[in-house]
Amino acid sequence: MNEPTLETKQIFQGRVISVQVDTVRLPNGGTSTREIVRHPGAVAVLALLEGRLLVVEQYRKPLERMQVEIPAGKLEPGEDPQEAALRELEEETGYKARSIRHLRSFSTSPGFAEEVIHLYAADDLEPTEVHLDEDEFLTCEAITLEQAERFMEEGKIFDAKTVLAVYMWKQFVRTGQF
Repeated sequence: MNEPTLETKQIFQGRVISVQVDTVRLPNGGTSTREIVRHPGAVAVLALLEGRLLVVEQYRKPLERMQVEIPAGKLEPGEDPQEAALRELEEETGYKARSIRHLRSFSTSPGFAEEVIHLYAADDLEPTEVHLDEDEFLTCEAITLEQAERFMEEGKIFDAKTVLAVYMWKQFVRTGQF
């Protein structure tokens, strides 16, 4: 089953996303519209430093509050996700990973967006320098699993990528495998 596109109208083109409205043919022969957010994809890093999770705290305008999240960022056109993960980890936390591996890729909101996040695990970290983007204001810290679980209960950790990372970390602590 699919929904062939009959027409596409570009509604918005921004720095990070674009929005389009597609007219589609439904399986029953009728038509409908689909609002679609186009996004180049992103990476996120579950980085462990001496048994603690590296997180960044930053203000998230859509939620109008501070959030604690794992390091993450948008993919540049044609950029290799693993290279992007290494770049974002270093830029946001000031740590380089000597070891990194892909854990999962997942869709964030398949009902209206095409964004896919590639989640990596990084360890064997060495300190370097933080290189934040000019419009990026965040702080980095290393938290315990207990702190991460408490932050989820309190709503400080609220985004899907970080919640998934915390549960994967918890599984790793229990089983030795992600």
